[in-house]
Amino acid sequence: MKTIILHRPEEFEFTKTDPPEKLKANEALLKVHRIGICGTDLHAYAGDQPFFDYPRILGHELGVEVIDTGSEVDNVSIGDKCSVEPYRYTHPDDPAVRRGKPNCAEHLSVLGVHEDGGMRERFTFPAKYLHSSQELSYDQLALIEPLGIGCHAVNRAQLNSDDKALVIGIGPIGLGAIQFAQMAASDVAVMDIDQNRLEFAKKEIGIQHIIQPTKDTKNTEEKIRQALNGELPTVVFDATGSKKSMEAAINYVAHGGKLVYIGLFQGNFTLHDPTFHKKELTLLSSRNALSTDFDQIIRAIEQNNIDTTPWITHRAHFDDMISEFDHWTRPESNVIKAMVDIND
Repeated sequence: MKTIILHRPEEFEFTKTDPPEKLKANEALLKVHRIGICGTDLHAYAGDQPFFDYPRILGHELGVEVIDTGSEVDNVSIGDKCSVEPYRYTHPDDPAVRRGKPNCAEHLSVLGVHEDGGMRERFTFPAKYLHSSQELSYDQLALIEPLGIGCHAVNRAQLNSDDKALVIGIGPIGLGAIQFAQMAASDVAVMDIDQNRLEFAKKEIGIQHIIQPTKDTKNTEEKIRQALNGELPTVVFDATGSKKSMEAAINYVAHGGKLVYIGLFQGNFTLHDPTFHKKELTLLSSRNALSTDFDQIIRAIEQNNIDTTPWITHRAHFDDMISEFDHWTRPESNVIKAMVDIND
């Protein structure tokens, strides 16, 4: 079957691999229809993805079709269209799993990162990680996972109608946070250094308050206050993965507010402790998403509360993906979300 393998940074191979072996009782055989390209894939290609080994079959933002099920599977049926929850805990007695947090289990295997993913025609996966919809397209189903990262962050922050929110970084993960912040908070502003992305958020997502930061933190803080009627946001989400941005974000949170780190920086960063204590801030990190987040997103799209149409800005067929991929890594390509079609 057709398969794309990343052997080492910047070296894909289009090849053929053996079809999946016999199904286990708890598994489903999946036919891949859509593969979303995410930051994880781009970092793996660049060679700076943490927790990663080569060679690897990438792909964890997936729209799939169930074509067979094991004898114990009862949550999906043959023919179902599904999104795949790609975070698989490997020890059921994991302390985090027992506490209802399988998304950050100590023993966690992520599809396309720690184990081979969906850049192939078919693969098997435990059926309990499948989320079906009779209404959504394969494109929409492939977008559930990136939306899930932002959704989970907003749920972590317990955002409500009394809050004002700021989302820093308007990549796909930031966009997901924006979508769910809009449904929960009284007012939402977004900030990014890229003017094109700010205009995208304003035109396609309906954000009115767009802010381009300056090198002067005080000046940036004033821009935020102007956007939010003189106040700072009660919750700030940083989806940049940038050390500089993550360190500066503490200045933009209102007293008594929350700072949520969604983006991952590979190293150490510092926070100004007097500011942190003076404001009595709550600091949160957010990793992956929960099954309930996936179900929440599917319902939101089915009820037309989220329009995913603007998200997909670039597309390629599976046979042509390798020739397109390097272009997608470049800032001038203005990629929001690239989608790969296979098996259509």
